[in-house]
Amino acid sequence: MSDELLDQAMLFEVIENQLADNYPKQVTETLMRLRMTGHSRDEAIELIACALAPEMIDVIEHQQSFNLERYAAHLAQLPDTSWLEDEDA
Repeated sequence: MSDELLDQAMLFEVIENQLADNYPKQVTETLMRLRMTGHSRDEAIELIACALAPEMIDVIEHQQSFNLERYAAHLAQLPDTSWLEDEDA
């Protein structure tokens, strides 16, 4: 069901909106940090999407509130995404 409701284009659109609104500010900060460490803009957006996806799944599929604190924590860990493995377990 995740694939049906949550596609990459939608994640990218949400991220672009977050960047345009500068909210949460951690998204803009993360994009700048990833760019400064050698990632292309597209790579950085893809990494940010890795942090956003679990939050969107919780909102859409599990009717939970968006967890800004957890999202910010995952953004802070990028480009490391080892926390994704923990969430699958």
